[in-house]
Amino acid sequence: MSPRKKKFNALLESLKGRRVLVLGDLMLDHYIWGTVKRISPEAPVPVVDVNSESVRLGGAGNVVNNILGLGGQVSFCSVIGDDTAGEWIRERVESKGMDLTGLIIEDHRPTTKKTRIVAHQQQVVRFDHEARGALLSKTHRQVIDYVLGELPRVDCLAISDYSKGVITKRLLQKILPAALERGIPVVVDPKVNHFNLYKNVTLVTPNNLEASQASGIEIQDEPSLLKAGETILKKLSCNAVLITRGEHGMSLFEKGGTVTHIPTEAKEVFDVTGAGDTVLSTLSLALSVGSSLPDAARLANCAAGIVVGIVGTAAIERDMMYKVLSLESSAELR
Repeated sequence: MSPRKKKFNALLESLKGRRVLVLGDLMLDHYIWGTVKRISPEAPVPVVDVNSESVRLGGAGNVVNNILGLGGQVSFCSVIGDDTAGEWIRERVESKGMDLTGLIIEDHRPTTKKTRIVAHQQQVVRFDHEARGALLSKTHRQVIDYVLGELPRVDCLAISDYSKGVITKRLLQKILPAALERGIPVVVDPKVNHFNLYKNVTLVTPNNLEASQASGIEIQDEPSLLKAGETILKKLSCNAVLITRGEHGMSLFEKGGTVTHIPTEAKEVFDVTGAGDTVLSTLSLALSVGSSLPDAARLANCAAGIVVGIVGTAAIERDMMYKVLSLESSAELR
């Protein structure tokens, strides 16, 4: 094994036991799996013969699964409803040995639930049950109090923003100064409509489309990519921007002007669902142990390349990473 591969194995090993505070929009991912053999006589739509169903933690919950899969520990804060989906989530989180204090129940607000129908490894349709309005003032206060109380116990703050109501200007104005004052890295998987709220964070991870929208620059080639990355850095005054670019890999822009392009490691892409969660999780753990930004991004790229080859919301596991890291030809670590 090359010295560089040994370094990344050591980095992966060092993630064990590090605690990340995951804050964001939690959801339940419901999958209906089946096959299609005919078109409905009632409308020009496929008829799916259902074979099975599965339920998984999604959104910020998938970030939790990824961190646990990599050997980290989690403090978890989100909002759920007093309903069947919320009860399932509480039971699942508790089964992982985690404290439920940060899972705040808001009456009359449904737990976000996404149902996907998948046939022959292809998503046919998705339908959502959710409320994206503002949280009640009482709920909002509970979220702020929990996060401020947990910050002294954690090594990194990961914000998973799906724009479902948990992440707000008021919340970030309260918690970001407290985290940064303690020297806690803050990593954000962003939503474009909230971009101005993430000023001074450690790292934001927009995808190509989000970066284009946030910067006002359509990313079509390397010059426009460079301009978009530089624009976001300046706009947010953050330490770094990592633009995830699908089959083109990732591009890391650091304060000071350093740009690192990382080629994709994905061999086959079956489903990009949850890939951003995996990137956020891996980056957060890597930065919690003092990894450099380029090394953290390369490790996250490796993890994302694995999960996009799995249909459905998937979480990375340490054994998967060790297997990929053992391959001397892995491009993402060059």
